[in-house]
Amino acid sequence: MNKTTRTLPLGKIALVFFAVAAVVTFYSNNALAHAIAQGDKGYIQQISGTNIGPFMYLGAKHMVTGYDHILFLVGVIFFLFGFNQIATYVTLFAVGHSVTMLIGVYFNFGINPHIIDAIIGFSVVYKALDNLGAFQLWFGFQPNTKVMTFIFGLLHGFGLASKILDYEMSSDGLVPNLLAFNVGVELGQLVALGLILLFMHHWRATASFMRQAYAANFLLMTAGFFLIGIQCVAFLADHS
Repeated sequence: MNKTTRTLPLGKIALVFFAVAAVVTFYSNNALAHAIAQGDKGYIQQISGTNIGPFMYLGAKHMVTGYDHILFLVGVIFFLFGFNQIATYVTLFAVGHSVTMLIGVYFNFGINPHIIDAIIGFSVVYKALDNLGAFQLWFGFQPNTKVMTFIFGLLHGFGLASKILDYEMSSDGLVPNLLAFNVGVELGQLVALGLILLFMHHWRATASFMRQAYAANFLLMTAGFFLIGIQCVAFLADHS
Protein backbone atom coordinates (compact mmCIF):
# COMPACT_ATOMS: atom_id res chain seq x y z
CA MET A 1 0.00 0.00 0.00
CA ASN A 2 1.38 3.37 -0.98
CA LYS A 3 1.82 5.80 1.88
CA THR A 4 2.94 9.36 2.25
CA THR A 5 6.57 9.54 3.35
CA ARG A 6 5.90 12.19 5.98
CA THR A 7 5.55 11.02 9.55
CA LEU A 8 4.08 12.54 12.65
CA PRO A 9 6.31 13.49 15.64
CA LEU A 10 5.12 12.39 19.08
CA GLY A 11 5.08 16.02 20.20
CA LYS A 12 2.35 16.83 17.71
CA ILE A 13 0.36 13.80 18.86
CA ALA A 14 0.51 15.01 22.47
CA LEU A 15 -0.44 18.55 21.45
CA VAL A 16 -3.47 17.35 19.50
CA PHE A 17 -4.54 15.05 22.34
CA PHE A 18 -4.49 17.78 25.00
CA ALA A 19 -6.10 20.34 22.70
CA VAL A 20 -8.95 17.95 21.91
CA ALA A 21 -9.29 17.04 25.60
CA ALA A 22 -9.68 20.72 26.47
CA VAL A 23 -12.36 21.27 23.82
CA VAL A 24 -14.28 18.16 24.82
CA THR A 25 -14.15 19.04 28.51
CA PHE A 26 -15.51 22.51 27.75
CA TYR A 27 -18.35 21.12 25.66
CA SER A 28 -21.72 20.31 27.21
CA ASN A 29 -21.94 16.76 28.52
CA ASN A 30 -25.58 16.44 27.50
CA ALA A 31 -24.76 17.16 23.88
CA LEU A 32 -22.14 14.41 23.87
CA ALA A 33 -24.21 11.61 25.34
CA HIS A 34 -24.59 8.39 23.39
CA ALA A 35 -28.14 8.16 22.12
CA ILE A 36 -30.27 6.72 19.36
CA ALA A 37 -33.08 8.48 17.56
CA GLN A 38 -36.03 8.35 19.93
CA GLY A 39 -38.48 8.13 17.03
CA ASP A 40 -36.73 5.02 15.70
CA LYS A 41 -36.57 3.46 19.16
CA GLY A 42 -40.24 4.12 19.84
CA TYR A 43 -41.23 2.60 16.49
CA ILE A 44 -39.14 -0.54 17.03
CA GLN A 45 -40.59 -1.05 20.51
CA GLN A 46 -44.14 -0.92 19.13
CA ILE A 47 -43.75 -3.56 16.42
CA SER A 48 -43.18 -7.30 16.50
CA GLY A 49 -42.80 -10.05 13.96
CA THR A 50 -40.78 -9.91 10.78
CA ASN A 51 -40.32 -6.38 9.40
CA ILE A 52 -37.64 -6.58 6.71
CA GLY A 53 -38.05 -3.13 5.15
CA PRO A 54 -37.94 -1.03 8.32
CA PHE A 55 -34.90 -2.83 9.66
CA MET A 56 -33.04 -2.55 6.37
CA TYR A 57 -33.77 1.18 6.44
CA LEU A 58 -32.54 1.51 10.03
CA GLY A 59 -29.33 -0.39 9.21
CA ALA A 60 -28.61 1.77 6.17
CA LYS A 61 -29.45 4.94 8.09
CA HIS A 62 -27.12 4.03 10.94
CA MET A 63 -24.18 3.36 8.62
CA VAL A 64 -24.68 6.42 6.39
CA THR A 65 -25.05 8.74 9.38
CA GLY A 66 -22.45 6.91 11.49
CA TYR A 67 -19.58 9.37 11.15
CA ASP A 68 -17.28 7.19 13.27
CA HIS A 69 -17.69 4.23 10.91
CA ILE A 70 -17.30 6.47 7.86
CA LEU A 71 -14.14 8.14 9.20
CA PHE A 72 -12.55 4.73 9.71
CA LEU A 73 -13.60 3.69 6.21
CA VAL A 74 -12.00 6.86 4.80
CA GLY A 75 -8.77 5.96 6.58
CA VAL A 76 -8.86 2.40 5.29
CA ILE A 77 -9.22 3.31 1.61
CA PHE A 78 -7.16 6.49 1.71
CA PHE A 79 -4.14 4.95 -0.04
CA LEU A 80 -5.94 2.12 -1.83
CA PHE A 81 -6.14 2.57 -5.58
CA GLY A 82 -7.06 -0.74 -7.24
CA PHE A 83 -10.54 -2.26 -7.20
CA ASN A 84 -9.26 -5.58 -5.84
CA GLN A 85 -7.44 -3.84 -2.99
CA ILE A 86 -10.48 -1.78 -2.04
CA ALA A 87 -12.82 -4.78 -2.29
CA THR A 88 -10.53 -6.90 -0.10
CA TYR A 89 -10.28 -4.37 2.71
CA VAL A 90 -13.94 -3.37 2.63
CA THR A 91 -14.94 -7.05 2.69
CA LEU A 92 -12.70 -7.71 5.71
CA PHE A 93 -14.28 -4.77 7.51
CA ALA A 94 -17.81 -5.87 6.53
CA VAL A 95 -17.30 -9.48 7.58
CA GLY A 96 -15.78 -8.36 10.88
CA HIS A 97 -18.59 -6.05 11.91
CA SER A 98 -21.28 -8.44 10.65
CA VAL A 99 -19.99 -11.32 12.79
CA THR A 100 -19.87 -9.45 16.09
CA MET A 101 -23.07 -7.53 15.41
CA LEU A 102 -25.06 -10.70 14.79
CA ILE A 103 -23.48 -12.62 17.67
CA GLY A 104 -23.74 -9.69 20.07
CA VAL A 105 -27.45 -9.15 19.47
CA TYR A 106 -28.46 -12.82 19.23
CA PHE A 107 -26.75 -13.66 22.51
CA ASN A 108 -27.71 -10.33 24.08
CA PHE A 109 -24.09 -9.40 24.64
CA GLY A 110 -23.40 -5.68 24.63
CA ILE A 111 -20.54 -3.42 25.64
CA ASN A 112 -21.10 -0.09 27.36
CA PRO A 113 -21.89 2.19 24.38
CA HIS A 114 -19.51 4.92 25.51
CA ILE A 115 -16.63 2.46 25.90
CA ILE A 116 -17.15 0.76 22.54
CA ASP A 117 -17.64 4.10 20.78
CA ALA A 118 -14.39 5.35 22.34
CA ILE A 119 -12.67 2.22 20.97
CA ILE A 120 -14.16 2.97 17.56
CA GLY A 121 -12.77 6.50 17.87
CA PHE A 122 -9.40 4.92 18.64
CA SER A 123 -9.66 2.88 15.44
CA VAL A 124 -9.84 6.18 13.51
CA VAL A 125 -6.73 7.46 15.32
CA TYR A 126 -4.94 4.18 14.65
CA LYS A 127 -5.70 4.21 10.93
CA ALA A 128 -4.63 7.83 10.52
CA LEU A 129 -1.32 7.06 12.28
CA ASP A 130 -0.90 4.00 10.09
CA ASN A 131 -1.43 6.12 6.97
CA LEU A 132 1.18 8.58 8.26
CA GLY A 133 3.75 5.81 8.67
CA ALA A 134 4.02 6.43 12.41
CA PHE A 135 4.35 2.79 13.51
CA GLN A 136 7.25 2.12 11.16
CA LEU A 137 9.00 5.27 12.38
CA TRP A 138 8.39 4.77 16.10
CA PHE A 139 8.68 0.99 16.42
CA GLY A 140 10.33 -0.16 13.20
CA PHE A 141 7.33 -2.42 12.66
CA GLN A 142 4.36 -2.24 10.33
CA PRO A 143 1.22 -4.00 11.63
CA ASN A 144 -0.57 -6.19 9.10
CA THR A 145 -3.13 -3.81 7.63
CA LYS A 146 -5.55 -6.54 6.58
CA VAL A 147 -5.53 -8.20 10.00
CA MET A 148 -6.02 -4.86 11.75
CA THR A 149 -8.88 -3.91 9.43
CA PHE A 150 -10.63 -7.17 10.30
CA ILE A 151 -9.99 -6.74 14.05
CA PHE A 152 -11.35 -3.21 14.03
CA GLY A 153 -14.29 -4.49 11.98
CA LEU A 154 -15.07 -6.88 14.84
CA LEU A 155 -14.96 -3.97 17.30
CA HIS A 156 -17.17 -1.78 15.11
CA GLY A 157 -19.63 -4.69 15.06
CA PHE A 158 -19.91 -4.58 18.83
CA GLY A 159 -20.77 -0.90 18.45
CA LEU A 160 -23.56 -1.85 16.05
CA ALA A 161 -24.74 -4.57 18.45
CA SER A 162 -24.92 -2.08 21.31
CA LYS A 163 -26.98 0.21 19.07
CA ILE A 164 -29.44 -2.57 18.21
CA LEU A 165 -29.75 -3.68 21.83
CA ASP A 166 -30.75 -0.10 22.65
CA TYR A 167 -33.70 -0.56 20.30
CA GLU A 168 -35.02 -3.31 22.62
CA MET A 169 -36.19 -5.38 19.67
CA SER A 170 -38.92 -7.96 20.10
CA SER A 171 -37.73 -11.57 20.15
CA ASP A 172 -40.54 -12.32 17.67
CA GLY A 173 -38.87 -12.16 14.25
CA LEU A 174 -35.50 -11.32 15.80
CA VAL A 175 -33.32 -13.32 13.37
CA PRO A 176 -34.85 -12.11 10.06
CA ASN A 177 -35.04 -8.54 11.39
CA LEU A 178 -31.42 -8.71 12.51
CA LEU A 179 -30.33 -10.04 9.13
CA ALA A 180 -32.33 -7.28 7.44
CA PHE A 181 -30.60 -4.69 9.61
CA ASN A 182 -27.23 -6.15 8.61
CA VAL A 183 -28.14 -6.03 4.92
CA GLY A 184 -29.14 -2.41 5.41
CA VAL A 185 -25.79 -1.69 7.06
CA GLU A 186 -23.95 -3.16 4.09
CA LEU A 187 -26.07 -1.22 1.61
CA GLY A 188 -25.43 1.96 3.57
CA GLN A 189 -21.74 1.18 3.58
CA LEU A 190 -21.76 0.77 -0.20
CA VAL A 191 -23.49 4.14 -0.61
CA ALA A 192 -20.98 5.84 1.70
CA LEU A 193 -18.09 4.05 0.00
CA GLY A 194 -19.27 5.13 -3.44
CA LEU A 195 -19.41 8.79 -2.42
CA ILE A 196 -16.00 8.59 -0.73
CA LEU A 197 -14.39 6.94 -3.76
CA LEU A 198 -15.94 9.51 -6.11
CA PHE A 199 -14.45 12.31 -4.05
CA MET A 200 -11.10 10.52 -3.68
CA HIS A 201 -10.90 9.86 -7.42
CA HIS A 202 -11.10 13.57 -8.24
CA TRP A 203 -8.82 14.55 -5.37
CA ARG A 204 -6.13 12.03 -6.30
CA ALA A 205 -6.10 13.43 -9.84
CA THR A 206 -4.81 16.77 -8.52
CA ALA A 207 -1.09 17.51 -8.27
CA SER A 208 -1.46 18.51 -4.63
CA PHE A 209 -2.92 15.21 -3.37
CA MET A 210 0.25 13.74 -1.83
CA ARG A 211 1.09 17.07 -0.25
CA GLN A 212 -2.39 17.41 1.22
CA ALA A 213 -2.58 13.76 2.31
CA TYR A 214 -0.46 14.47 5.40
CA ALA A 215 -2.76 17.26 6.57
CA ALA A 216 -5.87 15.17 5.80
CA ASN A 217 -4.69 12.26 7.94
CA PHE A 218 -3.63 14.65 10.69
CA LEU A 219 -7.21 15.97 10.70
CA LEU A 220 -8.52 12.40 10.62
CA MET A 221 -6.44 11.60 13.68
CA THR A 222 -7.72 14.74 15.42
CA ALA A 223 -11.31 13.71 14.70
CA GLY A 224 -10.58 10.30 16.20
CA PHE A 225 -9.22 11.89 19.39
CA PHE A 226 -12.33 14.06 19.53
CA LEU A 227 -14.59 11.01 19.27
CA ILE A 228 -12.64 9.34 22.09
CA GLY A 229 -12.93 12.46 24.22
CA ILE A 230 -16.67 12.75 23.60
CA GLN A 231 -17.31 9.23 24.83
CA CYS A 232 -14.94 9.48 27.81
CA VAL A 233 -16.67 12.66 29.01
CA ALA A 234 -20.11 11.08 28.52
CA PHE A 235 -19.04 7.89 30.34
CA LEU A 236 -17.77 9.90 33.31
CA ALA A 237 -20.97 11.97 33.31
CA ASP A 238 -23.08 8.81 33.44
CA HIS A 239 -21.07 7.47 36.37
CA SER A 240 -20.63 10.64 38.38
